[in-house]
Amino acid sequence: MKSKKNKLFFFLYNKNSILIEWPKIINKSILKDILNFSNKLNKIKTIQYTTNGYNSLLISYKSNIKSFEKEIFKLKRLHKDKLEDKIIKNNHWKIPVCYEKKYAPDISYVSKKLNLSIQEIIKIHTQKKYKVYFIGFLPGFLYLGKLNNTLKLPRKNKPSSNYMAGSVGIAENQTGIYPNVSPGGWNVIGNSPIHFFDPLNNPPCFATSGDTVEFYPISKKEHENIKIESKSNLNYIRILND
Repeated sequence: MKSKKNKLFFFLYNKNSILIEWPKIINKSILKDILNFSNKLNKIKTIQYTTNGYNSLLISYKSNIKSFEKEIFKLKRLHKDKLEDKIIKNNHWKIPVCYEKKYAPDISYVSKKLNLSIQEIIKIHTQKKYKVYFIGFLPGFLYLGKLNNTLKLPRKNKPSSNYMAGSVGIAENQTGIYPNVSPGGWNVIGNSPIHFFDPLNNPPCFATSGDTVEFYPISKKEHENIKIESKSNLNYIRILND
């Protein structure tokens, strides 16, 4: 079912969930629309939770959906109601990353493939502010975009079996951070000593969709010092956006 005005597509995901899809592009205005809509939906008592992606929103209800058509009508009406939209304040995070080869297993490959020096890669990667589009496939994995086109590379043909926690990777027009030891197919060009996910914290991940992230380079020694400082070594700078 399609809403031509808003270019939204609605699908019955399962007996108690509806999936809404926006145009399949990575776009800040689409993300803003998704997050505004999610914010409104999460105030409705019959909704359990919402989960967003780059261009989608999954709505999970507390009980089975009785009438898909009636529910879609309600969702369309709520989405069009701009009076309900509120300015969402997001945080800006400045995160340390070590780009030295010990922590960057793929940086030499990236350098050769893109015909860029390692210093050029670091400069390009750290000079941009990235939007947090969503969190997954691992708890605390930040999907960040858009990556500078100069650093655009496809995912690996053969995924690596064991990336370190905090590995910073690039793939296509995205950059992201592996919060835990994990296999992965992105090209890892650095590592952050920060803990990105702790189930004992509330919320377990400090960042959320809509936030911005900026990286700054640190040495191997600085990385080691931050890593051993404490379990909750959140040595990042937080700036509240107006």
